[in-house]
Amino acid sequence: MESLVKTGVVNAVMECQKEVSISNAINMFLVECDIRENSRVVYRRGLQCFFKWVENTGRLISELSRADIIAYKETLLGTHSNLTVSGYLVALRRFYEWAEGNKLYPNIAKGIKSPKRKNAYLKEHLRENQIHELLNHFEDNVRDYAIVNLMLRTGLRCIEVIRLNIEDITFKGGQRILKVWGKGRDDKDNFVVLTDKAYAPIKTYLDIRKSSTLKEPLFVSTSNRNQQGRLTTRTISKICKEGFRAIGIDAKEYTAHSCRHSTAVMLLKNGTLADVQSVLRHASPATSQIYTRSIEEELRLQNPSEMKLDTAF
Repeated sequence: MESLVKTGVVNAVMECQKEVSISNAINMFLVECDIRENSRVVYRRGLQCFFKWVENTGRLISELSRADIIAYKETLLGTHSNLTVSGYLVALRRFYEWAEGNKLYPNIAKGIKSPKRKNAYLKEHLRENQIHELLNHFEDNVRDYAIVNLMLRTGLRCIEVIRLNIEDITFKGGQRILKVWGKGRDDKDNFVVLTDKAYAPIKTYLDIRKSSTLKEPLFVSTSNRNQQGRLTTRTISKICKEGFRAIGIDAKEYTAHSCRHSTAVMLLKNGTLADVQSVLRHASPATSQIYTRSIEEELRLQNPSEMKLDTAF
């Protein structure tokens, strides 16, 4: 009996050491990665997800093979979006490449392909009447109205909204602009033009807030835990989602990104593809082209060919 107890203790210690070893390996890998801090957070999350899966499925880290990586990929595809799976696999491939270089583990993730991204946005855009209803809903909430109105008129992403400071409102070439720190960028190296309709609600909000310094966030929290602090992307998403539900939209295809999608569609209806690329700051016109599908679908729904069959039989 005593020998069995000792064996159990030894096994437990070995398992504990193994966990620490993996944890240390992940930390070492992340320290040595020449990536942005946001990417480092994503990599850590992805690697923790993988090794948790290894543990839950009873696999041994020292005995993992390429087949296990493929099995993990199939598991992810059943529960996550292609975009998320791609991010997790990138982290895994880079980790095992690093691990092999440091003679820790063989590179069993080499050549594992990421799933293809669908060449279309799954998010829905708002129709003109829905945009008016949404803005009307927020009229009594000065801050949230200013945020949603800004997103609809400039196509800003959630991350770009929360990064804004008051000092980012400035002038360029005689136009009032808003400096933008875009997704995947290192600095505020771009801008959107603040039209009168985009700026007026922001001015009203700032006048009421009576901010003291230009370095303060453009939009601040009112919660007890983060009073006057910078908002989070989760807060922006929640504001948009609650607004959608208030006007009768409660489908998963409608998220905060639907505001940016709506900006693109409205620009296409009232301008050109070049306008979309300019306002949404796309590096390639091919990215802007994706939004044309939304207009094509809208036109098809307005005059569906299937209706012709009702007069045929």
